[in-house]
Amino acid sequence: MPIQKTREKSGSAALCEECSGLCCRYLALQIDTPKDWDDYDDIRWYLSHKGVSVFVEKGDWYLQMNSRCRYLDKEYRCRNYELRPKICRTYHTKDCEKTSDEYGYELHFFNDKQMADYMKERFGERVFERLEKKRKSKAVRRKGRS
Repeated sequence: MPIQKTREKSGSAALCEECSGLCCRYLALQIDTPKDWDDYDDIRWYLSHKGVSVFVEKGDWYLQMNSRCRYLDKEYRCRNYELRPKICRTYHTKDCEKTSDEYGYELHFFNDKQMADYMKERFGERVFERLEKKRKSKAVRRKGRS
C-alpha cells in the first residue's frame, strides 16, 4: 500500500500537526549487500515474515520492519518527546514520508515470492533446482526408514 504524499510548504510544526506518525511505525536497518545465492536466500527468509520488507536505496540494502513505537500515542504524538532518541530528534520534515518526494527505491520487496522471482532473474530459472533435489533426497531417505 503506497503512502500518499503531499507537498504542502508550511512550517515543520504545522506539518507535524497533520501527521499520523508514519515515521514512528517502522524501523529500517541497513543490511549487507547480497553477494551470492545464499545471501539472497537469507533475504527470502526475512521476507517470509509478516510486516517485513527489503528495499534498495542508492545501492544500499535495508531490512524494514513494521513496528509501532511504544511511545506513539493515539493522537500520534510522542509520549517520550523530551527524552526521545537522537534519530528522532534529528529527523526533519524534508525527509518525512508524508511530505517528501518519492522514495527513489531501486528495488522494494514485500514478500518471499518477489525475492524468489528476482533470484530467478538474477541466477536463472533453474535457481531452485538444488533445493528440489535436496527435498526429494530427504523424502527418499525418510521413505527408506519406514
